[in-house]
This record gives sequence, structure tokens and C-alpha cells, in this order.
Amino acid sequence: MSPKAAAQTAKSVQMVAPKQSPAKSNVASKMHRRSRSGCYTCRLRRKKCDEGQHLCKACRNLGLQCEYKRPLWWNDNNLRKKQKEHIKAVIKRTKVSEKAAHGSMGADTPPGLSYSLPTSASYSGNPHTRAPSIGSPYSPGYDFSQQPIHDQFDMYNNVLSPPYDANPHYQGFFPPPYEVDIKTESQMYVNDVPTRKDSSTSSFSTYHPPPVTAGITPFPEEHAWIHDEIYGNDNIFGAEETLDFDFGYDAPRVSQSVRIDVDECDKPLLDHFIENVLRLIFPVHEINQQGSARSDIILRALESNKAYLHCALSISASHLKSTQRLPNENLELDIMRHRGLSIFEICEACKRNTDTDHEQILEASLVMMFFQCTVGRPEDDLVDIAWHQHFQAASDCVKRLHLQHTVEPVNGEIPRPPFNMTLTAWIDILGATMLGRCPEFAATYRERNEGNLTCGLSELMGCEDKVMYIISEIACLDSLKITGQLDHYQLCSLVASLGKYLDTIEHSELGPAEFEHASTQSGAIRPRQLSKNMTAVYLLAARIYVCSLVPESSRFDDSMQGLVARLTGVLEYIPTGPDGFDRSLIWPLLIGGSMSIPNSPFRYAFADRIASLGELAESGSFGRMVRLLQEVWRQADDAGEGQNVHWRDVMQQKGWDYLLI
Repeated sequence: MSPKAAAQTAKSVQMVAPKQSPAKSNVASKMHRRSRSGCYTCRLRRKKCDEGQHLCKACRNLGLQCEYKRPLWWNDNNLRKKQKEHIKAVIKRTKVSEKAAHGSMGADTPPGLSYSLPTSASYSGNPHTRAPSIGSPYSPGYDFSQQPIHDQFDMYNNVLSPPYDANPHYQGFFPPPYEVDIKTESQMYVNDVPTRKDSSTSSFSTYHPPPVTAGITPFPEEHAWIHDEIYGNDNIFGAEETLDFDFGYDAPRVSQSVRIDVDECDKPLLDHFIENVLRLIFPVHEINQQGSARSDIILRALESNKAYLHCALSISASHLKSTQRLPNENLELDIMRHRGLSIFEICEACKRNTDTDHEQILEASLVMMFFQCTVGRPEDDLVDIAWHQHFQAASDCVKRLHLQHTVEPVNGEIPRPPFNMTLTAWIDILGATMLGRCPEFAATYRERNEGNLTCGLSELMGCEDKVMYIISEIACLDSLKITGQLDHYQLCSLVASLGKYLDTIEHSELGPAEFEHASTQSGAIRPRQLSKNMTAVYLLAARIYVCSLVPESSRFDDSMQGLVARLTGVLEYIPTGPDGFDRSLIWPLLIGGSMSIPNSPFRYAFADRIASLGELAESGSFGRMVRLLQEVWRQADDAGEGQNVHWRDVMQQKGWDYLLI
């Protein structure tokens, strides 16, 4: 474009639209006043709404709930008045958080939007960039008909947000707060020619500065029960247990500030991932290590690994689609776009072929399998790469990085495996049972079992390493049976040997058969008891698994029903519901449930746990497991007492390529 043409173009952009006649102007004004498509939050504030999809810009910037459906408070003057006060409070807190975040920015921090000229895509009437707090009580799903009793803390934040400065006791108990800086970029085009690119940085902070009325106790007397329920007297894990911050694996450490670069159009997806999806990932690990998975592992990877970030954004869109329960082409496009970008970043890393790239490929490949176990519905039919193909890429990286080998002792101690190897072992062992194959690193697990070495599985997924190692051995035996490499006598002999080994583990690791509930009367979780109970469930499932390999075994056998009944009994000691751990018991529920019979106590207990989970029972691997068990029961119950229906055969018949962990 010539300089003269560019000047003419710039001049045409700056031209003001021709004036309308008074009549037309009045009509336009009236039509604007009559608009009823804006969100109810903006209408209550008497502010113009840009009617953005899912979340308008004003609500997003101020951390408010964006309501396009008529809320309960709209038709009640008292509730509407309270709602106005709620909005004022959250706006004030957002401003305080923003000032605190900007006050801590260093010299290298990119300037916020307030230091650049607003563009047509980014200007919203206020030049400052605001970011909602992760734990805002005004996040989607909050019931405004109730009094907001937890403005000072958030159960779903990285930590329980105790008053750090007010009570030094918590400074050594909880991890320090951290910030997540989200950088967004916008581009101005003139006649399809890029002219200027602006960027802005907003911050999520897990530190909540004290309110203006700092002299008031953060826990009002009328809501003092919250402190007892969440924190307990001095220990949220019960009087007899203390929180052990010792990892079973080598977890990377994250800096106090994390900056995640995303495009402007993807910021709502990242916000949704941090606010709604993050808390669903690694629930057992969060109990054992209180926020370290979020801060030390996931947020660090979102900052440094583009393939990981795109996978998270795709999962966020998938979670949004499943919770809305309505067809949404834009979300489906987001899912497929970020899936493609994640694969593209992995391919680019393969070309560079360095150890750092292999680590990022491993990291991204693992979450492309594992995150999908957290969200989505069984009926989702979008094209995706099979989980075992991702695992093949991950196992190749493990071998290139030599993570499967036991490291030589340092100062008399064996270094623990890195987190990615622990997650690999979890997927490898249970994933092998999905395919009827030997685990890829079965020799490694056998070596570590013989050397009494840990993989960190107990801290990550709840089951002791020794039980997971024996499940690996059973999977190898299952593979040998499928390929016909064992005769009847050899198979039964090996089944008996594995059964004796399970007896040894049960007596040495679990001790007496009496179980205690994993939560206290106040609802606080006891990590050690939780691990003991979950290990017992996995051990009983392993017994059922190995017994089912005997050719003459039947689900109607008294011994088999005795094992299923014992598993059902132990389940009573593990918390259920949205904040429970049913979604961490998918594999043992599948193994035990597949051998249950009509009117079995297991089926009644299973139905109760599904009802307790609510909508969460329909998503992720849990929803897929429920779908599979229902089909297994339908076929097995119709076939009669003399016929066995294997769950893996049903998966093959239906074309369900599930990873149920």
C-alpha cells in the first residue's frame, strides 16, 4: 500500500459517521432502551452490556456472575437490594486485589492496558485491566439467595485462604500464596492490514488482602462453625493426624508468580479452567499435599509448556460444553482448535529433539490422556486421538529421558522418581488392564517392588505402591492368558501364587480388618486413613481381578460374591458426594461391579453413590464407567447364570476406547 493510500485509509477510519435526523436518533435511542438481551447483572447496575457469549466483558473484568437467565433475586426487591450490595462489595475487593497485584509488579512486568491506547476490541469504558479472583463467591453457580458467609476464604482456592498476617500459626502449615499473571493480546486491523498490537496483563492471586474493616474478625460469630468445620481446632485432618508435606515423588517447585500468555479470545477458557476444572484434578493429591499439584505442577506447566496450555484450554471448553448440556458449535470449535494446536506444539518439540522438549512432550502427552478422564460425557463424539497412542508417545519420552531406571543412591538414599513418572505408572498399570496387555514398564515395577522402592502412587492416587505393583503382575498374567501362552495348570498355579502375595500385603500393610471412616465428625479428611481405606478397596479389586482369570470362575460363586461384599463394605468408609473420592475409585468400582449379581448389595451401594455425586456422576471417566457397567449388567443378567460377560468384550463390541482410572 502506498503512503498516500495508507493516509487515505487512516483518514477514512477516523471519519465520524454522518449525523442522523432527529427522528431517527430518537428511534435508535428508544430501541436501545428497550433492549432485553443484556445480562441481568448489567441491567441491575444500569450499565451497557456488550452481550458477550457466556460472559460479558463488564462482568468478566469485575469478577461478577453474568446472568443471562432470569435469576431468583430479580423479582424480589429485598433480594435485588442485597444483590446490589454484593456487587459493590466484590467490585471493591477486585479493585483492592488489582492495586495489590500492580503494586507488586517488577520492572520486567509488561504494562497493563492502562499504559497503552485502547483499541476498538479492548476498550470498555475503563482503561484499567481487572481480573476476577479465582475464589470469588460470585463465580458461576453461587446462590445469591443465601448470605455470602465466606467472603474471606474459598474452599476451592489453592489453599483455604487463612489470614496469613493475622495468625502466624498458619504460615508454616499452608503453602505461601502465589499469583498467576494472564497476558492477553489484541490486534487492530485497518482494511485487513495489521496496524498495532496491544497487550495487557491481569493477575489471579491466591492472596486476599485484608478488607477495609481490618479490625473486624474475618469469621463473624454467627458463622463461627465454618472455622471449626474447615480448620478444626488446630488441625483440619483430625486430632490424631498431621499433614505430611513429604512427597512420594520429586515434584518441581514453582515460583511465587506465574504468568500465562493467552490470546484475548481464549482468556474466558483459561479463567474457567482455573476456577472450575482445576479443583477436579488430582483430588487425593490435594488432600495429601494441599495445593501443590495446582501451584507446583499444573500452573507451572501452563506457563512454560504451550502444548500443555492448549490441552488445558481444550479441556476447559469440553467441560463448558458438558455442563451446559446444549449443542454449542463455538465450544466444539474451541475444543478441536486447541486439540490441533496441542498436537502441533508437540510436533514442533519433536523437531527440536532436546531433553527439555522431551520433558514437555511427556508432560503434554500425559495430560492429554488424564485431563480427559476428568471432563466430558460418554456420548461425546468429537474426533480425538486414542489415549493409548498418546501413551505410546509418553512412554517413548520416558525411555529417552531414562526415567524408568532406578537411580543410584545419593548419600545412602534412593532419589524419588519425578512426578511425570509417577503419573505414567498410574496410567500404565491400570491402562494395561483396559487393553489386556502387559504394562509398558512392568519390569520397572517388579524391580521397585523387590527393592521395596516407592513410585509415589499412594500420595497421587490413594493406593499403596505394593498393591499397584501386584496389579501390574496380574495384568501381565491376563495378557499371557489372552495370548494363550499358558496352559490350565500354569495359569491356576500363578493365580494361586498371586493370591498368596495379596494375603501377605493385606496382613503386613493394612493390619487388622477393622476400618475407620476417612473423615472426622466435622467432615475433615484424615489422609492416612483415606489412603488405608482406598488401598483396601484396590486390594479387594485386585483379588477379584486375579480370581476372574481362572477359566471356571463365575460371578455367582460364593467366594466371588464374598469378595464383592467385602469391597462394598469398605466403600462405606470412603467419603462420597461431590467432595468425596468416588472419582478416584473408578477402576476398583469397575472390577467389583462387573462381578456383581442382580440384587447385590454392591449395586444398591453403587446407585447411592451415583445419586450423591449428582451431575458429576455423568462426566469424565466415572460417567463412562457407569455407562459400561450398565451395559455389562444388561448383557450378563440377560445371559443367565451360566454365562460370563467380560467388561472388556463389551467395550470392544461398542467401540468404547476408554481409559477408566
